[in-house]
Amino acid sequence: MTWDGVICDMKKLKSPFVRKLIDGNYVVTDEIEPGYEWVFEDGPDTVLCTEKLDGTDVSIIIENGVISQVYNRKTRIPFFNKGRTYITMGVLESFQRGYTNFADGQYFGELIGEKLAKNPYQINGHLWVPFISYCRQKLTYHSYHKYPKTFENITNWFKNPVEEGGIFSLFMQRTKNIKVKPEGVVFHNIKTGEMAKPRCDMFSFWEGDRHKSNTDMIDKDDKE
Repeated sequence: MTWDGVICDMKKLKSPFVRKLIDGNYVVTDEIEPGYEWVFEDGPDTVLCTEKLDGTDVSIIIENGVISQVYNRKTRIPFFNKGRTYITMGVLESFQRGYTNFADGQYFGELIGEKLAKNPYQINGHLWVPFISYCRQKLTYHSYHKYPKTFENITNWFKNPVEEGGIFSLFMQRTKNIKVKPEGVVFHNIKTGEMAKPRCDMFSFWEGDRHKSNTDMIDKDDKE
C-alpha cells in the first residue's frame, strides 16, 4: 500500500441494508443502502465476505519496517502504559505470530481477548487480528458468492442454526474446532477499500441484547 503519513481513524462501517425503527428496534430492511450496491452486485474478484470479530478497533503504524505506534481508534497507546497494556500485548502476540509483516503504513484490525466483549473466542491473553491479511485470508466465507444475494437468503443465513446451514464463526472453527454464531460479517471491496457490516443483532429475528440501545439513532451506530 502507499501511505502518505497521515494517521486516520477507522471509518464507520454501515449496514449495506437500510435500517429502520420497527417495534422499538432499529433493524435492517430489504432496502439496499445507497452506494452499497457493490455488496450484492459485484463478484468474488471484488467482494470478500469475512467474519466480523467482536472486540475493539486497533491500528498499527509501521515505519521503516517496524511497528512505531499503536492506536485504539483515535487514541495513541504508548508501548509502556498503565491500564491498556493488554492492547500492546495483543499487538505483540500478533507480531510474534507473523501477522504484522507489512510495508510502511497504517493497518487496521480487531483486538480480541480476555478484557473484551466477555472473550467470546475463549483465548488466553489478547490478539490483534489485521483485516487486510488474516481476516481476508483465513476468515472469508467463500460460499457467499455461491447463492443468490437476496435479503431473504442472507437473513436465513444469519438466522438458521449452524446445524442447518446457518452462518458460524470461522475463527472458532479454526481455533477451537467448534461451530457457534459469529457477531456478524464484514463485506470488503478489495478494489476501493470500502467496507460494510451487518451484525446478527441488526435483524428483526434477533431476541437477545442488541449492540446499541433501542433509542439510539442509526447514524450514531459505532464502528465496532
